[in-house]
Amino acid sequence: MTAAEAFEYAVLRVIPRVDRGEAMNAGVVLYCRPRRYLGARLALDEGVLLALDPEADVPGVHRALAAMARVCGEPAAGERGTRAAGARELSAREPGTGAAGAQDIGRRFRWLTAPRSTVVQAGPVHTGLTRDPDAEIDGLLRALVLRSR
Repeated sequence: MTAAEAFEYAVLRVIPRVDRGEAMNAGVVLYCRPRRYLGARLALDEGVLLALDPEADVPGVHRALAAMARVCGEPAAGERGTRAAGARELSAREPGTGAAGAQDIGRRFRWLTAPRSTVVQAGPVHTGLTRDPDAEIDGLLRALVLRSR
C-alpha cells in the first residue's frame, strides 16, 4: 500500500453579484505536490445560479470554470457540465491558459487560489492526506459541491 501524501484543495465558488456576496460552490481544485497532481472537478448547478441572480451570465460562468480546469492541465469536456478527467502535468503552455499555464503545477495552484474579486473565486485553501488524489477530488466534489437530489 502506498503512503498517504499531503494535499491542498480549495472550493471554487461562483458569486454572481459580488456586491451582494452570495455564493455557491461549483467545483474543487486539488494539488498534491508529492504525486505531481493538479486537478479540477466542476459541477455548476444552473438553477441555483439563476436563483441567486436571474440575470447571471451562465455561459460566461461555464467559460470561467472551464478556463480554470484548463490551467490545471485538464481538457474541459465542453463548457457545460464540465467534469475534467485524468489530471496531468503540462510540458508546455496549452491554448487558453495564458501565462499561468506555462508555470509549474504548484504555481498554477497558487494562481488559481489567489484572492480575487471576480464572479468565480477560490475559497480558502485546506489540507489533508491522501493515497489517491483522483479519488480524493471526486469525494470532495460529492461532499462540497454536488447536492443530493
